[in-house]
Amino acid sequence: MKIYKNTGIADFLDRFESRRNEDVQDVEISVRQILQKVRQEGDKALIEYAKKFDNVDLEKIGIKVPWEQLKAAHESLDKELLHVLQQSRKNIERFHQKGLPQSWISWEENGVALGQKVSPLERVGVYVPGGRAAYPSSLLMGVVPAQVAGVEEIVITTPSDADGHVNSTILAAAYELGIESVFRIGGAHAIAALAYGTNSVPQVDKIVGPGNIYVATAKKMLYGQCSIDMVAGPSEVLIIADKTAHPAYTAADLLAQAEHDPLASSILVTDSQEFAEKVEKQVIAQTKLLPRKEIIEQSLKEYGAIIVAESMTQCVELCNRLAPEHLGIHVADPWNLLGEIKNAGAIFLGPYSPEAVGDYWAGPNHVLPTNGSARFFSPLRTEDFLKVSSIISYTKEGIQKNGDKIMLFANNEGLQAHANSIKVRKEN
Repeated sequence: MKIYKNTGIADFLDRFESRRNEDVQDVEISVRQILQKVRQEGDKALIEYAKKFDNVDLEKIGIKVPWEQLKAAHESLDKELLHVLQQSRKNIERFHQKGLPQSWISWEENGVALGQKVSPLERVGVYVPGGRAAYPSSLLMGVVPAQVAGVEEIVITTPSDADGHVNSTILAAAYELGIESVFRIGGAHAIAALAYGTNSVPQVDKIVGPGNIYVATAKKMLYGQCSIDMVAGPSEVLIIADKTAHPAYTAADLLAQAEHDPLASSILVTDSQEFAEKVEKQVIAQTKLLPRKEIIEQSLKEYGAIIVAESMTQCVELCNRLAPEHLGIHVADPWNLLGEIKNAGAIFLGPYSPEAVGDYWAGPNHVLPTNGSARFFSPLRTEDFLKVSSIISYTKEGIQKNGDKIMLFANNEGLQAHANSIKVRKEN
């Protein structure tokens, strides 16, 4: 990892932030063609794209994974790993139950009632990545809050290998959660199938879950056809650290992010040159021992950095500017710094809160805003699987008291029929 200081910081930030504005016109053209074909041809297009992109014959083995395979995967899963999945599920469930909105009614003067009715979405699609690695943890993070919200039907799509095999832990996790509809399709065509529906894949109200640039682009293009959680990009971590931090811990957290993908970003911001140099040495030493060494080195070369800032204030300013997906705070008193953080997807406080705790165990969702979108997006939450209807119950007395004001407002907008709907009630 390269250490940046003074004028070099601006050069790195300009290059780093430019990737958020990359021209994806070619991707959009390709995705648009895929969406149109799936919409017109349904399963036929899914079979064609599965053959083209994954070299798998879904016409022969079927698009949907048989329930018996889910059950078999669950029965054959290592019992210790199964127990871990079950405990992780409980932690995720417990956390997301705390954010469950409620319906409410407020009784106002003159018998007027105002409120909201909270209802779960009927059917949701969860996309589970399966490219460079399979992520059963993402299945838990997508499914469990939907179940907490009361979603009736949850559909899973995830890529298979050339033989049509889906990661067995993903299948076991689906069975454990009571999911019966798992489809072995990935990429933009999987998103299209969920949004439009085909003979095999049911149409959903919302699509959640991370994916590559084709998946993200498809979700963005289909927003409005159905709802989506967010438009996600490559994963990222930023760590704010002072001289009291542990260099080995900090380096390990940077490497944990870098192993995801060559496009992943790992950035350390510190006010200590000495600490920066210690972390740089730890990064080199630990990388040599890791099996995904090539991916890590490529990621760190392109999008990794150790930035030496002039002060902790500048460290915080850089964090809020970059709005990272994951933020680690490795300082003497992390709670004291928390109030200054405005933009971050998930915040990990102190030396014993590595990102892995959040990814697998703690309970908060690991589907997080990326590419600086933590400025306006939030992590996946229970609320994302709910919709709210406003409740308005006015009375004769309420109309008599406020009708003239409502008519004035409506007439000002040139909507006389709106005003008349009040007038006829006042006169009769």
